[in-house]
Amino acid sequence: MKTRNLTLALIILLSSSALLAQKVEVNTEESNIAWLGKKIGGQHDGNIQLKSGYFELNNDKIVSGNFVIDMKSITCNDLKDENYNKKLVGHLKSDDFFGVAKYPKATFVIKEVQEKSASKYHVKGDLTIKETTKSIEFPIEISVIESKAVASASITIDRSEFDVRYGSGSFFDGLGDKMIYDDFTLDVTLV
Repeated sequence: MKTRNLTLALIILLSSSALLAQKVEVNTEESNIAWLGKKIGGQHDGNIQLKSGYFELNNDKIVSGNFVIDMKSITCNDLKDENYNKKLVGHLKSDDFFGVAKYPKATFVIKEVQEKSASKYHVKGDLTIKETTKSIEFPIEISVIESKAVASASITIDRSEFDVRYGSGSFFDGLGDKMIYDDFTLDVTLV
C-alpha cells in the first residue's frame, strides 16, 4: 500500500511539473539579429537570420532555451554600392571570417537564468561559432508589444575567442589602420 501511494504521489508530482513546463517557439520571421563590427576609422552593420529557437518556461519564467543562427544569411546594411556590399558579405562568409560553407550555423544554448525583476533576466549559456563553444552571459529584457512577448538583448562577442582571425590585432602585428576590432555586437530581438 505504501509503495502504491508513493508511486501515485510521484506520478502526480511529475505530471504537475510537466504541466508547469512549457516550450515557447520563437517566430523566426518577426525576430531579428542585427550585427555591428568596427574597425579603425569605420564600421559595418547588417543582419543575420534566426533559423530556429525556443524558450522553455516553468511557471512563466525562462529556465532554458536553444537557438540556431543561419550564418549563410549574413547581410550588410551600410554599403549601398552593390559591388562593395557583395564583396564584404562574401568576405564575411569566407574562411577568413565565419567559413559558412563548412559552418552554416551558429548555436546558443541557455544554461542558466537568473531573474532580476519581472521583466529582466541575466542569461548564461554556450555560444558555438565554427567549431568553438564558449560560455557567454548577458542581460535580457522581456516586454509585451502588440500582444506578443519580445525578448531583447545586446550581446558583445569577442570573435578572436572563436578563431575568427582576419585583421585581428590579437593574432597579427603591424596591421595599422587595417585592424578590425575583435569585439562585435549583436542586438537581438526575439518575438
